Amino acid sequence: MANGPFISLDGIDGTGKSTQCRLLADLLRDWGRDVVVCADPGDTAVGNRLRELVLGKQHALALPCEALLFMASRAQLTAEVIRPALAAGRAVISDRFTLANVVYQGHAGGLDIEELWRVGRLATGGLEPELTVVLDLPVETAQARRNRPPDRVESRGRDYHERVRAGFLAEARRRPESIQVVDAGQTVEVVFQQVRALVTQRWQRS
Repeated sequence: MANGPFISLDGIDGTGKSTQCRLLADLLRDWGRDVVVCADPGDTAVGNRLRELVLGKQHALALPCEALLFMASRAQLTAEVIRPALAAGRAVISDRFTLANVVYQGHAGGLDIEELWRVGRLATGGLEPELTVVLDLPVETAQARRNRPPDRVESRGRDYHERVRAGFLAEARRRPESIQVVDAGQTVEVVFQQVRALVTQRWQRS
């Protein structure tokens, strides 16, 4: 882990990403790493404004507009937070990254999947997490866990979110070298043990 690592956690809403990001950050700090944790979209002044726009319910957004707003927020996050952190030798943990665009607007929304990956590379200058952990849950279970009102994207119907879940699993099958799936229906501790094992396999404690 001389430089980085750059890890993202993803999955449908309600799978416990925030908790696992926090636990993973604590683990890497225990390993002696300086850790930056960020959320996509958001975590820059520009990104926070875009997050309010794209997840709020004030506007009806065309799907390509929605996808590009997510990409724009990620472009700023990459330039302002992630690349400087990695260049300084810090570890970066991101709650979502380009995969989310590919799944939510591509697999679930019907936009061209390869085109979304291409635009994602443009937005980030080709930067991708070395490891993405997808936390997987049935849609009904994940929605029951949510303890806040749904945002604009979360308010979409059950069929949409079933396609989101299927999209995450499909991309994991396509990209097993960088995307791994963990069953989020287990206890927080067991889920983290599995996340930790995936990270340890790639970056042994030094």
